[in-house]
Amino acid sequence: MSLAVAERFVSINGEGLEAGRLATFVRFCGCNLQCSYCDTRWACDPAFAGCILSVDEVVNYVVSAGCRCVTLTGGEPLLQPSCEELVDKLVHARTAEGQGFRVELETNGAVSLAELAALRRDNEADEMAGSLVFTMDWKCPSSGMTDRMLVGNLTHLGASDALKFVVGSREDLECMRALVQQYHLAEQTNVLLSPVFGQIEPSDIVAFMKEFDLVDVKLQLQLHKFIWPLSQRGV
Repeated sequence: MSLAVAERFVSINGEGLEAGRLATFVRFCGCNLQCSYCDTRWACDPAFAGCILSVDEVVNYVVSAGCRCVTLTGGEPLLQPSCEELVDKLVHARTAEGQGFRVELETNGAVSLAELAALRRDNEADEMAGSLVFTMDWKCPSSGMTDRMLVGNLTHLGASDALKFVVGSREDLECMRALVQQYHLAEQTNVLLSPVFGQIEPSDIVAFMKEFDLVDVKLQLQLHKFIWPLSQRGV
């Protein structure tokens, strides 16, 4: 089975629960959404083929890169037919020092997590397996994709995962607050707020958090956008 890979590289995690830590990134081609603020649209362009790699080639690259943290991103990784096989092999791979990998799957919330959640449950009893964590987006109104979100995916998120709201307006923040309160999400998983770069001031997000006493959600800034030019790839 093959995978359409847009790029692969080692850099710091620019966001998420491991922000600031070195990780091996594998970015896949293609996405089923068209968010207004997408910053990797080039990888989703049907005209961009990337490179076609086997599951074993991707695993070998990750092992050779040497970072315990692995981030699978896109595009949308779950659109790759071999995604489950890749995740299973990565979770059971070992570093040169014999350690398991922390495999983070970044997903847009519009593809079911059920199969990978089942895979994670199956591996929980395996003391030799690494870990699989989900960082799932919930698309707010400014994305134009809110109606594509799968509410059922929320049930698959746990204490090691993160639910990320990319917010660009007060309306987006209200959407986040309503969903978090309705499903008690801050008690279930890590809730992250990430500003649409250049559309909303982080200070306005902090003011909203204070206004509604949102003590169990976290603001995050995309570190890579402060370190490198916005157009630079491989970071």
